[in-house]
Amino acid sequence: MEFSVLGPLEVREQGRLIALGAPRIRTVCGILLVRPGQLVSAEQFVDELWSDDPPAEARALVRGYVSRLRRALPSGSERMLTHRPGYRLRVEQDELDLYRFEQLVGDARTARAAREPGQAAELYREALGLWRGDPFADVPHTPSIAAAVTQLIERRLTAVEEKAAAALDAGWDEEVITELTEFVMAHPLRERPVGQLMTALYRTGRQAEALAQYQRIRSSLTEELGVDPGTDLQQLHLDILNADPALEQPPAQQPVQVIPAALPPAIPDFTGRDEELATLCGKLTTSAGDHIVVISSIVGMGGIGKTTLAARVAHEVAGDFPDGQLWVNLRGAETMPLEPGDVLARFLRSLGVPNRAIPGDPVERGEMYRSMLTGRKVLVVLDNAASEEQVRPLLPGAATCRVVITSRARLTGIEGAQRVELDVFPADEAVRLLARIAGDGRVGSEGQAAADIVALCGGLPLAVRIAGARLAARPAWQLRHLAQRLADQRRRLDQLAAGDLAVRASLALSYRGLAGQPRRLFRLLGLFDAPDFPPWLASVILECPLDEAMEYAETLVDAQLLIVSAADAAGQYRYRFHDLVRLFASECAAAEESEASRERAVLRGLGGWLALAEQMAARIPGPCYASISGPADRPPSNEILAELGEVDSGNWFDAERTALLAVVGQACGLGLADLAFDLAGCLEKYFDLRGMYPDWAALNAQVLAVCQEQGNLLGEAVMLRGLIDVNTWITDGRERDATARQHAESFRLLQMFTELGHRQGMADAAVMCSWAFTAAGSYEQAVEMATQGLRMAEESGHLGGEIRADLALAVAHFENHDIDVAIKHADSALSKARTLGNPRCEATALQFAGIGHLTLGHFETSRQMLNESLEFSRLYRDSYVEVLTLLTLARLYFHQGDAEARSTVEMSLALSREYNMSFHLAQALELLGEIDLAEGNHAAAVAHLAESVTLWRNRGWHTYLASALTSLGKAYAGTDPAAAREAFTEAHTLFIRLGNIAQASEAEQLASALGSL
Repeated sequence: MEFSVLGPLEVREQGRLIALGAPRIRTVCGILLVRPGQLVSAEQFVDELWSDDPPAEARALVRGYVSRLRRALPSGSERMLTHRPGYRLRVEQDELDLYRFEQLVGDARTARAAREPGQAAELYREALGLWRGDPFADVPHTPSIAAAVTQLIERRLTAVEEKAAAALDAGWDEEVITELTEFVMAHPLRERPVGQLMTALYRTGRQAEALAQYQRIRSSLTEELGVDPGTDLQQLHLDILNADPALEQPPAQQPVQVIPAALPPAIPDFTGRDEELATLCGKLTTSAGDHIVVISSIVGMGGIGKTTLAARVAHEVAGDFPDGQLWVNLRGAETMPLEPGDVLARFLRSLGVPNRAIPGDPVERGEMYRSMLTGRKVLVVLDNAASEEQVRPLLPGAATCRVVITSRARLTGIEGAQRVELDVFPADEAVRLLARIAGDGRVGSEGQAAADIVALCGGLPLAVRIAGARLAARPAWQLRHLAQRLADQRRRLDQLAAGDLAVRASLALSYRGLAGQPRRLFRLLGLFDAPDFPPWLASVILECPLDEAMEYAETLVDAQLLIVSAADAAGQYRYRFHDLVRLFASECAAAEESEASRERAVLRGLGGWLALAEQMAARIPGPCYASISGPADRPPSNEILAELGEVDSGNWFDAERTALLAVVGQACGLGLADLAFDLAGCLEKYFDLRGMYPDWAALNAQVLAVCQEQGNLLGEAVMLRGLIDVNTWITDGRERDATARQHAESFRLLQMFTELGHRQGMADAAVMCSWAFTAAGSYEQAVEMATQGLRMAEESGHLGGEIRADLALAVAHFENHDIDVAIKHADSALSKARTLGNPRCEATALQFAGIGHLTLGHFETSRQMLNESLEFSRLYRDSYVEVLTLLTLARLYFHQGDAEARSTVEMSLALSREYNMSFHLAQALELLGEIDLAEGNHAAAVAHLAESVTLWRNRGWHTYLASALTSLGKAYAGTDPAAAREAFTEAHTLFIRLGNIAQASEAEQLASALGSL
């Protein structure tokens, strides 16, 4: 199919003219051909066809016109395409006369630049032969068609003048006279063709006619515009008067082809990037197929080494491009990036085109540039590109050429570009670069200081290069001296400057290129210590909808100021700063944000983490303490929670753990005690569930100290409550009198909550006091404290506190051999746990009930309860509950003579050691010793039981110590009677102190069998 617009609008199919129908249909076709292949919206059609007064049914009419045009065109459904919000006419380049005209003019300009004027004139002649009259001659002129007509007529006139110039260069003076005599009469005010006609007339001996042409245009300009001819025409007039020899026909010129070699010098200390270098060189030296230009894009943040890599690649492959290499710094990161038209002029000059032959129109420059590269093997390097709009006009059309682009932006709109994204150097490559600049000997002799320097540079090649340059300029400096300077965050960017290299300046280029809101987001994000963060943080600190905030964050990613990672455990994308970028963002915030603005952003950001952590912590099956919160502000979080969906709360904490630890530390550093203890409190159940006991203890201790400094009694109490729990049950077993410490701290906690008047907190503290009394063998006081805790929990509506109190009562009565009462409280705890819906509480209650039924000999009931508890603990990866359940199951198997007893207790033993559960470790060792003893392995039994005794002695839990001593005495009995007697004697004393007469008698009898007690 052929489309012709350089005259009346025509559409032909195999030479047959297609009738388009009514004028409106022709107008719609014309509007589409003004933008061939581009989408024209329905709204644009309405504006074009009816301007300011469209009918109410305008859109329906547009649909009808398009439908009729589709029917008129052969294969119209494949040509006339509908895409929301409009329509597109598919037109191939060789089907439209306008495209053919532009291609021929471009080829003509290339030929003229190559000093082949005769060929150029013929090409111009062919191009002008496509014109059949004024463009769109029979189509009503809508705004876009009218504008196109004006531009096309000017381009035709320019082509006529350029043809005349080529003909003059070729010596075709008579032809110029024939063509321009009529042309200048039709366009009497255009000076260039008059000058060309004057030159042709002069060369053919018609000097008088040449001078007459000058007088004619001079009179026309004076009369119509009140101006004289331009200086070029005036000078030509004088030259003719003076018969200047320069006006004679120039000698024939031979075509000259210039081979550009514009690459910058190679970097002598280039280091690393082996994989990227191989990939890029491979792509640039391998064909991608006919008509396809290979484009490689190197992307990364400022200072990452894009230009350095591009230069190395270009030098490596330069031999494969014998027709030249073009290089330009497009200044994309600066405030005034280069215009594509200016770059094209530079490239054309590099290719040998004289200044006077370079077209003024950027589009025409691009046509000449692409034509000159046709059939040539040229490498084009576009360094530091700003955007697709800047790059696209600079791309060659010839598949023999190759292009390398570097940019901080990803330039995803460049079709077919193969992107290589650069990351920071790994530590070994960074140290190697430092050594190449500062000297191998210096770096080798101070290996640790070198590692510290590159770590403080964040592996950023520019920063490492600057550090190396500073060391090279100061031979007396030791590397550790620079490392110490860089360690000061407030001065690090000051230190990373040398000569015209500076990390701060490089980052500032990207920052200055941002619009208002992304710039502000960048500054505010720099205020947070979290190593990474989810998208919602941007929404909270900018106080705007989540989708809008994510757009701003993605703008920072596109500018290489933020790094985005894959989805985390909660399904969220996460953003992070390079360390040096974070420091720069913090500097920008300090300089450009008020103190009040910075404070508000930090409070809202930390409050956002708190709001979500509270929601997620409520779903964690952890200890059923009272939920106690402070007055810290929580920004609205409904939109964020909706975005998260039904995320598993444990997975959410897995994703946010590192960030939460950092922001709690930040809150502590800022003295924000309410935020600090609230955030830390939300992490307690998660830490317990995942077995992260050192993290739990360290965080609570840190926040506790801040609360004490700030006089925040509520925060201090909440943190102490968690510390008592973790430090009592999770220790390495070396601390002496852990139970005595638990007793003192539990009563201190009770006093604090009593002073605060917090009944639920008092209930939790009373239960802790009960456990301490039980450990010391003071069962009456233990029952009294647990009963108080139960009453306070009931009165304050604290169901979790009731469960904990029932369990404490069960343990106290169990150790005092009130088994029936103990079972009653364990069953009560289980019933309440099922009501509460906390799987941890339910699993724990099942444990204790299972232990009670095991003691009563109800083995099947015990087994069912323990297996159910084990299912809960493994479902939620709750190691603490799992260990005790395994222990009890092992004891059940041992009572029943089941061989599973050993493997089960060994599994419990391994978990206890892994998580420092010294209480359960002591129990596991005791049971394993009993199994060894039953199997006749006295040596193994002694080893296991002796370790168990040591742990119980340190913990101060008298019942368990006495029991382990009894078993140890039995293990010693056959090999070391004196040691056995000593163990039985100590066990007897403890049992007497505990009031356990039956077991005291057993110890006495065992000792008597070995000799006097």
